[in-house]
Amino acid sequence: MAKVLAVLSSGYKDGENNYETGWWGEELFAPMELLEKAGHQVDLASPLGGKPDIDQVSISEEYDPEGTYRALYESGKADETQKLSELNPTDYDVVLVIGGHGAMYDLAKNEDLHRIINTIYDYDGIVAAECHGPAPLIWTTRPNGESIIAGKKVTGYPDEIEPEGLLDILPFSLEQEMTEIANYDKGDLNQKAHAVWADNQIVTSRDPFSSELMGEELVKALEKGKK
Repeated sequence: MAKVLAVLSSGYKDGENNYETGWWGEELFAPMELLEKAGHQVDLASPLGGKPDIDQVSISEEYDPEGTYRALYESGKADETQKLSELNPTDYDVVLVIGGHGAMYDLAKNEDLHRIINTIYDYDGIVAAECHGPAPLIWTTRPNGESIIAGKKVTGYPDEIEPEGLLDILPFSLEQEMTEIANYDKGDLNQKAHAVWADNQIVTSRDPFSSELMGEELVKALEKGKK
């Protein structure tokens, strides 16, 4: 059995622009379900600990028509998270950074998360990030001063499918920042899911619709490594 640390944004509110965001339901619950079914343990963490704010859009009828993720959220499955600052990364085999635009605000430059990512990577663990979740990888630097994804093949949420006007208020463009330091690959947008391995320890996925694929990739990798 592997121990997986799923990291969620605590949430972000922008009163000036009447904008609220947080973590994305499907990106936690879809891979979590597959990992737990395979016998692995999934623990949750966030910058502030406690109950992190979900992006309510992710459990709306448009993105969750069957109400699957809303039901899991309302069951309290994500109500308790540990504080990133209080975690021992050597306890975990995998860190999975959950997307949602919240990740761009309180996870991207979070030094506690960077420490966790580097330590798990150094101990031959897996670093996984979904959708906007790869944002922290950009600023996770290795001992040589370079980003952990420098020159590597990665994916993440593309600019062209960001909601209209949102790029104007986001702190940065994920695609543009990744393109500057890594080999950014958005894949074929006509294909529902897209995930890529940068090396045998780093895997990123493109969008919420790739969440199940991320779970499958992690289960396969853990089975191969027999963690």
